[in-house]
Formats: sequence, C-alpha cells, structure tokens
Amino acid sequence: MNGCQDRGMNRFSSYDATQIAFHEVGEGRPLVCLPGGPGRSTEYFGDLGGLSESRRLVLLDTRGTGASADAADPDSYRCDRLLADVEALHAHLAFEPIDVLGHSAGANLAVLYAAAHPERIDHLVLLTPSLLALGITVTDDQERSALQRRSGESWYASAMAAAERAQAGDDSAQTRNEYMPFLYGRWDQAAQDHVKLGMSERARAVQTRFYADGVFDPPATAATLTRLDAPVLVYGGELDVIPSAVLHQAARVFPHAEVTVQPAAGHYPWLDGPARFTAALNAFLSPAGMAAAS
Repeated sequence: MNGCQDRGMNRFSSYDATQIAFHEVGEGRPLVCLPGGPGRSTEYFGDLGGLSESRRLVLLDTRGTGASADAADPDSYRCDRLLADVEALHAHLAFEPIDVLGHSAGANLAVLYAAAHPERIDHLVLLTPSLLALGITVTDDQERSALQRRSGESWYASAMAAAERAQAGDDSAQTRNEYMPFLYGRWDQAAQDHVKLGMSERARAVQTRFYADGVFDPPATAATLTRLDAPVLVYGGELDVIPSAVLHQAARVFPHAEVTVQPAAGHYPWLDGPARFTAALNAFLSPAGMAAAS
C-alpha cells in the first residue's frame, strides 16, 4: 500500500443492529469510499493508486459483503435502503461535512446520499459512475462503440463474444471473467489479479436487490440535487464503456460540477494511471480545487 498507514478494520452497529465494517487506510482528512459491483467488497480499491498518502480512505463494506454482516431483511440491500448505513457511518465518524466517493454502482448510492443530505457533503466524486439514480444510461450504440474501440487488442474476439453472451442473459462467472478486459486500460498481470479482488458469490443477495423495482426516482433526485452547494467531480476513463457524453450529461444535473476523463484509462483509472489519478483527485479535493469548482 505504498507505505501508507493501514488503520485496519472497524465495525459499527447500523439502524437495524446489522454490524457494518469499514477499513481505514492512510492519513489526513477522511474520504468515504462506496464500492461498486454492486456487491463487491472494498478490497478492490486498494489504496486508490496512492491516494491514501494524502487522504484517510474510509472504505465501507456494503452489508452482505466483505467483513460486514448479512442482513436479516434482504430488502435492506436495496440501494435506497443502503442510505441508512451511510448515515450510520457518518454518525459513527462524527465528522461533518464529509467527502464522498462513489465508484461504478456505488455512485448511485453516493448520489442518493447527496440528495438526501446535501448539507453533509463537502466534496462528491462520481468515479466511472453508474448513473441510474439520475435516469442516465449508456445506450446500446454507445456501448457497442466503446467496445469496438478495443478491436485491435489480442483478447478482443473472445471478450466480445463473452459480452454478447452477457447481454443475452448469461450471468455466469466464466462469462463475466471473459469480458473483464474491456474494463481495464491494459490487460496486464496487475489487471488480471485485480479482477478477483472483492468478488464473492455471497454477494448474490446484494446484487439481486440493489436495483430492485422502485429503488430510484430520478426526477425527484435531480430536483433535490439543485440544492447541492458542494463541488462535484464526474471522473471517467477514456477507454471505459461509459462515454464522456454520459459523464457530461450527469454533470449538468449539479450546480457545481466538472468532468475529467483520464487518457488511456478504463473502469479503474487508479490502476491504469495512478499518478495522474491521484493528482487529479488531490487537486479537486483541496480547498483551492473546491473554490475553482464553485
């Protein structure tokens, strides 16, 4: 972890007595990090490319994943219900306002939390985000175009076949593993090792309920976010399946938002270009970055 301090794991009791775990890595002002998947534990964040050298990363394991306990009520895995766990973490940390980073599916949770508690947010980072909470999706044409950009890669044919099987409803672990190269700027050994981090069949319960019917009310959420005074960074990767047009569409929802697209990066830009990633995040999260964004 680049020599940073690992503060280890902590737990707190959430609103329904479920024990929720979070991991702290590094020193400095806390940055609450909400993982994607859905249902992936925070192990895959690592130290976010060395960001822990300047920030104390507070990595929240969603209930039913990682070191957090399973929920007695499976419906509490819904994205909108997970808000209460983030609020319980906020109370446990006793730190306000807070900086929040939501990655991929976790960006939906970050957006809902910012809408529910705009006064609690100091900075908001939506990292290679899923944006269903705002009613924003990647079209089939946009996804196809993103995938075809990688046609020169040696792995393209097999990964494309797997992506087509997935689109047809094949959700097997083998199929998921075979299309994973599309999510990385470089399909090297580091990327292949990263694929397995934080993955568990235990998380199926979270995966099946996170996006349950009625979880999102995009018009209401977007209307509420007009009150968000905090700066927002919508951060993407040039080679990710989420195109820059979608990122800019999301940024327009917020009063004070900017978009950064990292060159040669995929869905995990802290792996593809850690120095560029940490420099961009540190600039945004600094007081000067906040003033520039507003």
